[in-house]
Amino acid sequence: MIFKWLTYILVGMLATHEKKRRARDPERTRERLLQAAFREIHRSGFQSASIDTILAAANVTKGALYYHFDSKETLGYAVIEEKIAKLTHDRWLVPMRNEGEPIDILIGVVRRIPARTQDVRAGCPLLLLAQEMSPLDEQFRKRLKRIFLDWQEGIATLLRKGRSQGTVRRDLNPDEAASFLVAMVEGYGTLAKNAQDAKVWAAGIRNIVGWLRSLRAPGNRKRG
Repeated sequence: MIFKWLTYILVGMLATHEKKRRARDPERTRERLLQAAFREIHRSGFQSASIDTILAAANVTKGALYYHFDSKETLGYAVIEEKIAKLTHDRWLVPMRNEGEPIDILIGVVRRIPARTQDVRAGCPLLLLAQEMSPLDEQFRKRLKRIFLDWQEGIATLLRKGRSQGTVRRDLNPDEAASFLVAMVEGYGTLAKNAQDAKVWAAGIRNIVGWLRSLRAPGNRKRG
């Protein structure tokens, strides 16, 4: 009986210690805030995003928030730089560094874009925030512009590589093609979100893939 009682005390002490350790872990707290802010901004938009909702989701105090971020705007900038930019980087830029034919790589990236109903209905966080905040806040606009430019440059670099290898049409302008691809992806995403229909997105993917196939050099028009 005494042993069981001591075990309960020890478990309680360890749990209390772990709770205090987490509370005193500033990096962990900051990451929870960023995750909660990203979800709230994606769902509600930046202007309507509720600080109280973010605090509740992150399970932190308002003091902890303002320890890490001077203002709601500063939190928003961090969400762009550390969450939204990472999404684009991981989904596009990382796979585009893989070995293989550039058109095959791009088709693979496009086909791997999340196409679940909930993803389509939520929309692209980069595009949504750009539409909302670019006309209102120059610091938002500049940060979002940087993500779009990095995305386009990554695609253009890959297409230039394909052109030099002879697998991409020599008459192709890589920069223009890159911006067109981004526009198609975001455009079909917007149509699908407005329709609240994953079938619209699926049709968009088929059309984008068909266009990418047309960029292959003559004699390299393989299927897939």
